Amino acid sequence: MMNSDCVANIILDSIADGVFTIDMDFRITSLNNAACKILGLESKDEAIGKLCFEIFHANICEHSCALRETMQTGKNIINKTVYIVNKSGEKVTISISTALLKDDQGNIIGGVETFRDISDIETLRKKIESTYSFEDIISKNKEMQQIFSILPDVALSDSSVLIEGPSGSGKEIIARAIHSLSRRKEKPFVVVNCGALPENLIESELFGYKAGAFTDAKKDKPGKIAIAEGGTLFLDEIGELPLSMQVKLLRFLQFKEYEPLGDTKPKKANVRIIAATNKNLREEVAAGNFRDDLYYRLNVIRLGLPSLSQRKEDIPLLVEHFIKKYNTLKGKSIEGVSDDAMNILLNYDYPGNIRELENIIEHAFVLCHEAYIKLEHLPAYVYGITPVSTLSLEEMEKTMIKQALARYSNKKDAAQALGIDTSTLWRKIKKYSLE
Repeated sequence: MMNSDCVANIILDSIADGVFTIDMDFRITSLNNAACKILGLESKDEAIGKLCFEIFHANICEHSCALRETMQTGKNIINKTVYIVNKSGEKVTISISTALLKDDQGNIIGGVETFRDISDIETLRKKIESTYSFEDIISKNKEMQQIFSILPDVALSDSSVLIEGPSGSGKEIIARAIHSLSRRKEKPFVVVNCGALPENLIESELFGYKAGAFTDAKKDKPGKIAIAEGGTLFLDEIGELPLSMQVKLLRFLQFKEYEPLGDTKPKKANVRIIAATNKNLREEVAAGNFRDDLYYRLNVIRLGLPSLSQRKEDIPLLVEHFIKKYNTLKGKSIEGVSDDAMNILLNYDYPGNIRELENIIEHAFVLCHEAYIKLEHLPAYVYGITPVSTLSLEEMEKTMIKQALARYSNKKDAAQALGIDTSTLWRKIKKYSLE
């Protein structure tokens, strides 16, 4: 008659999941056939008595060993995704679960880990992820997918494009994608922030000037249009452009020529214009703040970007994207976000949109020294703010600025977090009496 150990071994060898046990010194005391197969071992003898990290070669062995965490805390880990390198040097994606081993008296004598190969599932996940990305833009939102579908045609058309959407929603990324897909991709992509330049400097910044055009003009200086020759000029915050400059920009769009300050001869330019604004330009036209003829020149193709609060299905995708980005930038190996932290992220309203979500993840990277970002690693304001949906647009803007000023002592850092120029921030501070 077979003893209990023999029966246990037969049962373990009959299941598809890998199983191995360790003693209190983290040396492998047993493993089943499935574990050998996944690890690429020819026999169990190759592993018995070895330290588990010598055999397992997982990406979490050095900084966040799952078995060590279970043995220290007594808490089981369920279905955690990790990567191992098998004996052949191949990277294998697996899902692991851990538990304590105890003797008849309840004393801890080691740990047990079960794992399964989920490489096929990971391959499918990456395939699905690739269907939700376009250039550097990530989204499975229906509106964004529609934009993805027309971007190649928009890029090849060479027509003017107007991108409308709230601050931080990715307007410049869309503009760069259009440029990179166009026939102009080998030529410059030049950005001009119309809201960041004082009114008396915008003309010289765009059109350039000749030596002697004004007191400090010691030599000729090319403008952004000349620098963008053959490529794309991206006019961000076009809604902030003064009416006097709107007339001159309209002439450039009509005739593709301009005059640098102090010059009497018009210059021809081969430049595509992409403009962006966080305002509704049609409403600005109705209010007399924006010329209707310039609006229609720019609005040949209009792309409207939804706010992040309107595409919350994208939050997990974007969180994963930013975790990969900051793992590379900061040399960390953070694997994901805990369920409670993700729940908070999914229920936050994001007045600062995608830029704010990225800032939140970067903030978490500073504080997180574990495998997963947890609730305590998120900024406190994320789960302590008045729901933005109850606020007017002006109240929303005021709330965003107050939050940024509370988080950053330096006005420049606050402006950068909000995605606006420092001079614009000062105007808003004065407007809302936040001094």
